[in-house]
Amino acid sequence: MILPILAYGDPVLRKKCVEIKPDYPNLKELIQNMFETMNGAFGVGLAAPQIGLAIRLFIVDTAPFAEDENFSKEEQEELKAFNRVFINAKITEESGDDWAFNEGCLSIPYIREDVFRQPKIKIEYQDENFKPQVEEFDGLIARVIQHEYDHIEGILFTDKISSFKKRLIKSKLVNISKGNIEIDYKMKFPILKKKR
Repeated sequence: MILPILAYGDPVLRKKCVEIKPDYPNLKELIQNMFETMNGAFGVGLAAPQIGLAIRLFIVDTAPFAEDENFSKEEQEELKAFNRVFINAKITEESGDDWAFNEGCLSIPYIREDVFRQPKIKIEYQDENFKPQVEEFDGLIARVIQHEYDHIEGILFTDKISSFKKRLIKSKLVNISKGNIEIDYKMKFPILKKKR
């Protein structure tokens, strides 16, 4: 089932999320709905707060990036195959020289900005069967994970841009929060449009 994605301005997007236990109600169904929602919006990641749940759960599927010809065949294959569920994640290390990449977010449609992040991460998490995992990632996969991880920490990519750029996009953010945009996927806006 495709769920509405919360738009910029919703307070849930600013909450530091709580851990969940294996008996979390309807978890398998929730994860399936999140994948359907993400795919329906042509995303590469989705975090639970984006669908209104302040829990430490996010999903990543980098397959859409595999079409980019700027990546080597090996990188394309890796991106195509990467599909993961992260529960109760904690990034324990970030390393390397910051690099910029133009990021966007399903909760903040039509806004893209260069965000600097470190290229390598180490992350501890539980998979969808609550089996503990410790893995290291780098490059684009690490970046998508960092972006989604920020969501469960109550951080948005727009928090990581300069104050000058924030001023430039302020009116666009207000329009998103008010629902003054045309979007081709299901969204829920914190400030409803006034009826005329």
